[in-house]
Amino acid sequence: MNKIQTIIPKKLASLKQSKFRSKFKLTKKDRNYIDSKGFDTIKEHAFQFVNSRIAPDFPEKDGKQTPMRGHPVFIAQHATATCCRGCISKWHGIEKGRALHEKEVEFIVSLIMEWIGEQIKE
Repeated sequence: MNKIQTIIPKKLASLKQSKFRSKFKLTKKDRNYIDSKGFDTIKEHAFQFVNSRIAPDFPEKDGKQTPMRGHPVFIAQHATATCCRGCISKWHGIEKGRALHEKEVEFIVSLIMEWIGEQIKE
């Protein structure tokens, strides 16, 4: 088991304690979208969204770049506090003002995908 795999369950448990973060759930439409595209494609989307909207040192419209609906990854980002650099700093200790490292992007995507996986099982 690698370091990311040991951290993620603890992070998800902590996030579930937040009244705000715990209110996010996948809708039937989100679940159907995941079923139609497949988990691997959703993971590709997560990498694309994180790399383009979150990973830069100063993301455009930071704090407002992640919609509250429209894609399962967006919902997961809000649920996992990976929606903007402010939330990432507060919840995950990754400072703002510098581009994310590859390992940090992998952690964020893994957290998002684990949350989605848990949602699908419910």
